[in-house]
Amino acid sequence: MKMIAPSILSADGSRLGDEITAVEAAGADWIHIDVMDGHFVPNLTIGPGLIASLRKATRLPFDVHLMIENPEQYIDAFAEAGSDWITIHVEATVHLHRTVALIREKGLKAGVSLNPATPLVRIEPILPDIDLLLVMTVNPGFGGQKFIEGSLPRIREAKEMIRTLAPKVLLEVDGGVTLQNIRTIANAGADILVAGSAIFGSGDYAETIGAMKALLTAPTVPV
Repeated sequence: MKMIAPSILSADGSRLGDEITAVEAAGADWIHIDVMDGHFVPNLTIGPGLIASLRKATRLPFDVHLMIENPEQYIDAFAEAGSDWITIHVEATVHLHRTVALIREKGLKAGVSLNPATPLVRIEPILPDIDLLLVMTVNPGFGGQKFIEGSLPRIREAKEMIRTLAPKVLLEVDGGVTLQNIRTIANAGADILVAGSAIFGSGDYAETIGAMKALLTAPTVPV
């Protein structure tokens, strides 16, 4: 089943709890939370304290994407804050296997992400040990960016790699997902579709998420 994960990076920061409640009521499956440190990416966002507060607003899974250097130093804090899934970047840690193991030791699902210019071969050694592969289709750091042209073959290649090496791993795509391309992205192999401005920038969250899900479940999907 394909799932929609609204990214609160594009939500109204003055009322994040209400925004999360609203997209849950509108049919969201997960809540995607981008954590940025101003070093790995050129932006600063939220930390574990705010995530712990937001945890009270919903029972939906928190899909926490750590775009930070040395993520191994912060796994405990984000686990205690109420994360369900923690995704780290292959480019951000020297000890990738150790950090993935630490996430799992906390009883959480572990994900690994790659920036658009990072070769997919970088995740082959870790793929059987993770639960989720996140393919970035924009350069991380800011919401509202356009889907990078040429990303579809990369998504297809990632899905084939998963089928071959680790069939239970979910494939998540984040960056520039819209009503206009979500169907094609899903058809390329994405299981989890992260959408930020396409949802939070719309006038009606329920209408937008409903339209996205209708596209994902349509009987005919173009190749």
